[in-house]
Amino acid sequence: MNTDISTPSSAISVAKTNLLGMTREQMESYFLSIGEKKFRAQQVIKWIHQIGVDDFEQMTNVSKALRQKLAEIAEIRGPEVIHREYSTDGTRKWVMKVGNGTMVETVLIPDGDRKTLCVSSQVGCALDCSFCSTGKQGFQRDLTAAEIIGQVWVANRSYFEGEPIRENRERAITNVVMMGMGEPLLNFDNVVPAMHLMLDDFAYGLSKRRVTLSTSGVVPMLDRLGEVIDVALAISLHAPNDALRDELVPINRKYPLEELLAACRRYLNRFQPKEGGRRRITMEYVMLAGVNDTPAHARELLTLLKDTPSKMNLIPFNPFPHAPYARSKREDIQAFQKILVEGGLICTIRSTRGDDIDAACGQLVGQVQDRTRRAERWQSRQLGEREIFRSST
Repeated sequence: MNTDISTPSSAISVAKTNLLGMTREQMESYFLSIGEKKFRAQQVIKWIHQIGVDDFEQMTNVSKALRQKLAEIAEIRGPEVIHREYSTDGTRKWVMKVGNGTMVETVLIPDGDRKTLCVSSQVGCALDCSFCSTGKQGFQRDLTAAEIIGQVWVANRSYFEGEPIRENRERAITNVVMMGMGEPLLNFDNVVPAMHLMLDDFAYGLSKRRVTLSTSGVVPMLDRLGEVIDVALAISLHAPNDALRDELVPINRKYPLEELLAACRRYLNRFQPKEGGRRRITMEYVMLAGVNDTPAHARELLTLLKDTPSKMNLIPFNPFPHAPYARSKREDIQAFQKILVEGGLICTIRSTRGDDIDAACGQLVGQVQDRTRRAERWQSRQLGEREIFRSST
């Protein structure tokens, strides 16, 4: 009796290779591995990222035989958009499913001809900064390179909706900031290839000054970043001293300000322009009423940053449910800015954008599931503390 119950070879499904997250070097290796010429990588990367196609049959300068071959063994698969919203101020937000029921949010902020995309690197975040709603959701997983660059791909394609396919499309996205959900340096091996695609002339062709990585201060990975890529750097600073930053940005307990700023200077020294000029690191500073927004804090910042080429970006706090903080008054933010400018720092105040669709800084939570139940525990603790306060008064 024949007892062979193996599945017929014709019924075996072979997983296709997703080309979306491959750098040019990775794509060249892939084409060589399937018996094709390296130059095909440049062609396909351009079709995917500049022209925005996800169908090999549309790649008209690729031979029909290769198109058929790719359709059998490869795919171009971006994150699944399950929700999109457009703000009254022109801001766009996408909620994207990235597998296993997890979701991230991506936000595009237009400003004239400038279109800045805020990209997520993780589902949730492990760092739990006290003023950030994303941190209250806990950490679920890292995004792949395809899921990171896929956010840029989705946003760029949104400007071509309804248009016929053409090879000379202009890039819609002008700036990318790795400031969405997650700590980028804790997903280093996926974030760096995605940023290489952002810079690649055959993909998005962005200037290295128009791709910004924002970190809370993972010092060893910041040093490693300087060894492999040159992009703009932003630091989630938020406090002028270790005692306050320990409270607001807990990773400061592991990498205090002195170590962090020394790493910032090392990064700058690697890439200072030979032709003159001076690069600066953007210091992000969320303005929390009565917490870090006094004139004394501003003067302390001037002392802290005197040896680190910096520019300040003051960010009005965006409240979220049960948040223990309030936004600083406009006049207090302006007074804070005045002290910094008079002390010699370049200092801007970020315009709050997209808060009518929960797209502003610190609000990137939306429909992301809280598998760690950190938010639930945190909210219960906040309510308990408020109840204790009421009973004591």
